[in-house]
Amino acid sequence: MKILAVDTTCLTASCAVVEDGRIIAELSTQHAKTHSQKLVPMIESMMGLLEMKLDAIDLFAAAIGPGSFTGLRIGVVTIKGLAYALKRPVVGIPSLDALAYSVKDFDGIICPMIDARNDQVYTAMYESGSKDFKRLGDYMGIHKSELAEILKGNTSDVLFLGDAASLHFGYFKEQLHEKLFMADPVLYTPRASATALLAWKKAVDGLYVSPFELEPLYLRKSQAERMKEMS
Repeated sequence: MKILAVDTTCLTASCAVVEDGRIIAELSTQHAKTHSQKLVPMIESMMGLLEMKLDAIDLFAAAIGPGSFTGLRIGVVTIKGLAYALKRPVVGIPSLDALAYSVKDFDGIICPMIDARNDQVYTAMYESGSKDFKRLGDYMGIHKSELAEILKGNTSDVLFLGDAASLHFGYFKEQLHEKLFMADPVLYTPRASATALLAWKKAVDGLYVSPFELEPLYLRKSQAERMKEMS
């Protein structure tokens, strides 16, 4: 099974192809152009390097958020359009799951964080170091101080990653004085290969949907919606 996945939930735009659980291609960029300008050319370039046509793809996948409202919409709409045109099923993967999965071998608590601005973060916690990789609790869109309170008293090592990790790691170190670690900078942003691998696992279990059913995952209203409610 060949799966094409994209992740546009943050500043990075990323696309990847996985075949039967093996990564065969991945392209990522943080260049100045917007995701709407670069995502489709990136996909075309990647498929050209693979000498593969899009109709060879069996399933399409997208990181559905949380993240940048505009960015994740671009990724979701692109994947829906490709899947609809080629009559293929789709899988949506939460971006926090994909981030955590990229460091799934860490022995402790994995805490991916995506910047939500104004000291807010999108986050969740994951347990690793055992046979099963699993999420602990709900996805959250909260202030960094709330996350610090949640983590207080934790006895396990904690690994931070995501674009908000570099922004707030010093704060958490001051607040918690625990065994905190920050992932290598190469892992700060989501990778489409992790999205594709998680999608492959779901597809093997038959957990895919039609393009019409793929929707973004929002944890809070957009800034424009919040400002409208305040006016």
